[in-house]
Amino acid sequence: MRKINIKPLSVNECWQGRRFKTKEYKQYEKDLLLMLPNIKLKIQRVSINIVFGFSNSLCDIDNPLKPFLDVLQKKYNINDRDIYNLNVTKKVIKKGEEFIKYQIKEI
Repeated sequence: MRKINIKPLSVNECWQGRRFKTKEYKQYEKDLLLMLPNIKLKIQRVSINIVFGFSNSLCDIDNPLKPFLDVLQKKYNINDRDIYNLNVTKKVIKKGEEFIKYQIKEI
């Protein structure tokens, strides 16, 4: 593993001005909140594993990450600062079979 001595830049530091949720994102958030199971988590440090199933091999693995994590946080009252390990995998599948798999574990 290589080390580069530079401060990681946050998404908030990358953009100026306000950003607004699109109607597509609002619907995605609403749908996802209904699909996620209702479970109680008392977690201080978490590890999250995510698999994105894309029907297009050109999709960037990081594009759906922030919106999905934001919905997980909203549903389960997890804070970004509580995520200590994040493993993200991209799978290419048939069109119409897109999915998101995830696992949240206390560490």
